[in-house]
Amino acid sequence: MPPRSSGWRIGRVAGAPVLVTPSWFLAAVVLTVLFAPTVRAFAPRMDTTGVLVVSFAFVLLLFASVFCHEVAHALVARARGHRVDELALTLWGGHTAYSGGTARPLDGALVAVVGPLTNLALAVVFWLGFQAQTVASVPALLLYAGAFSNAFVGLFNLLPGLPLDGGQVLEAAVWKVTGSRTRGTLAAGWVGRAVGVGVVAAALLWPLASGARPDWVMVMWAALIGAFLWSGAGEAMRTGRRRERLGAVTVRSLAMPVLVVGQGSTVADVVRAATGSTAGDLVVVVADAAGGPVGWVDPRAVTAIPAAQTPTTPVDAVLVPFAPGSAVDAGSGGPELLHRLAATSRGSRLVPVVDAGGVSGVLDVSRVAAAVRPPDRQ
Repeated sequence: MPPRSSGWRIGRVAGAPVLVTPSWFLAAVVLTVLFAPTVRAFAPRMDTTGVLVVSFAFVLLLFASVFCHEVAHALVARARGHRVDELALTLWGGHTAYSGGTARPLDGALVAVVGPLTNLALAVVFWLGFQAQTVASVPALLLYAGAFSNAFVGLFNLLPGLPLDGGQVLEAAVWKVTGSRTRGTLAAGWVGRAVGVGVVAAALLWPLASGARPDWVMVMWAALIGAFLWSGAGEAMRTGRRRERLGAVTVRSLAMPVLVVGQGSTVADVVRAATGSTAGDLVVVVADAAGGPVGWVDPRAVTAIPAAQTPTTPVDAVLVPFAPGSAVDAGSGGPELLHRLAATSRGSRLVPVVDAGGVSGVLDVSRVAAAVRPPDRQ
């Protein structure tokens, strides 16, 4: 599968591309500027260039930690039998995209929890390195900042709400107890929204509780984080509902009946066969000598041919070829069906349905899309 994000490929991990997205550079600039006053306060005699270099070194250290976080996700996902599609460094840190038939709550919990645990382990390593320093120095500052930032990222990501890693653990736990992944997603999504509101409320109310005035810079950042959590939780819930609808979609429930004719037939043969059929919503499919689907007959093209010419007009003249490799199994359904259609249909309106080696129907891709579309958009 091609990468889902746009950006610069810098390597591969677990068989997937590692991407640096354009938004990462914005984050790097903002974090460099924000950390610069800390460096200036620690080393007041350092010139501006040196301050920015040290500040940017911290940013690189931070994103290296984020990268380790995402690598941990990717390695565990692959170890649990999933296909890792990409690792991306983004404005909000990073993400790991993986797929491959999640059927066990434990998979989601293990893949999710290993990321924050990696950050907490890095925090311990950085802290031990800081403790080993005998003098206040720039390396000591970077080690301390690395310990603090990794501890914060690890603990924050363990909060039990989507789209955070802790939310995926909560989703898995509710899924395990109730037997419904959708219930787990919705529960963790609502908790994620509550966490987002709580972040903003804490930035406003914590200073007031101690008799101080809120720091509006902190409030602004809290609002951005809260909006990110609210939006991510909402998207996760929409994805959960869509996944539930998709799980109920099967090829047999949506397939249209077919009339199969041989590749050497004429248009007159097609007309006679269709006239003698009593099935409604019928599609005429042309098969090769081995019974494999070749294409379907366009009824408008058939009616455009004069009746006197139909006995001598080959069926190929009114044929719409199927995309190569687009056939779907009659017993398939759910997310796997959607993935296959996305990968093989190549924009075709109809794809053949095969059962026991023969053509048993056709599937209208638009009907599949309608079946998984949210009810309020139908």
